[in-house]
Amino acid sequence: MARYAYSFIEPCLKLMLLMNVLVLQIHWFSIFNSFMMVVFLIGLVAMILVRTLHKDYARYSKDEEMDDMERDLGDEYGWKQVHGDVFRPPPYPLLFTAAVGTGCQLVAVALIVIFFAIVGELYTERGSLLSTAIFAYAATAPINGYCGGSLYGKMQGKRWLRQMLVSATALPGAVCCTAFAVNLIAIYYHASRAIPFGSMVAVLSICAFIVLPLTLVGTVLGRNLSGVAAFPCRVNAVPRPIPEKRWFMEPPVIIALGGVRSGLPINSEFTCL
Repeated sequence: MARYAYSFIEPCLKLMLLMNVLVLQIHWFSIFNSFMMVVFLIGLVAMILVRTLHKDYARYSKDEEMDDMERDLGDEYGWKQVHGDVFRPPPYPLLFTAAVGTGCQLVAVALIVIFFAIVGELYTERGSLLSTAIFAYAATAPINGYCGGSLYGKMQGKRWLRQMLVSATALPGAVCCTAFAVNLIAIYYHASRAIPFGSMVAVLSICAFIVLPLTLVGTVLGRNLSGVAAFPCRVNAVPRPIPEKRWFMEPPVIIALGGVRSGLPINSEFTCL
């Protein structure tokens, strides 16, 4: 029979405080690294765009020296070729406006979570970050409805109720279905990380009784306050034909390359270093 010996050691308060300081320093260091990486990428993209559009800037400066007759007879190039189709409504305005509204809401949720992560200590307790994100998503539902509803109104949409339902249920429905499928697998294998049934019912109740009414309020406000669309340029009556793309610009290739790029743990390795 195996025997074990154990002893209780009184924790050292100074060591615990030192560990808290070190964790806080690592937390701020990772935030600073991420911020500097974002600044570097923005500068790199801006430099590439400036070098790419340098020829267009030179052409535009020459156009200012031409008279009206030469400018009218000249061929359009650069952004002038598509300026009449930029503000054309997409083929599926309902899905487009729902995606725009959801994106605006996610930006607001990210800012709120970052603010509470900086002010509070969300990393000390398990699940506190996820709980904060869920309540922030529920509280920012009017932003989704307002942004999507106002844009849908500018596109002369008529199916307001359907647009509101898609905006309110698209992202929560996809997340809940995925989480439910994963949770069923976790329950089947008796995993300890399986989500309790009560928590799932609570999340569904938040989506049904908080997110949906607040999205409806935002949609009504966006519909009434959107006004008439005032675009800076006239939309062409006939859509401009889209030229054929090369094989590496097709959606399947772009999706595959994006998945490979997002799967590389570059940011995690950089933070750990």
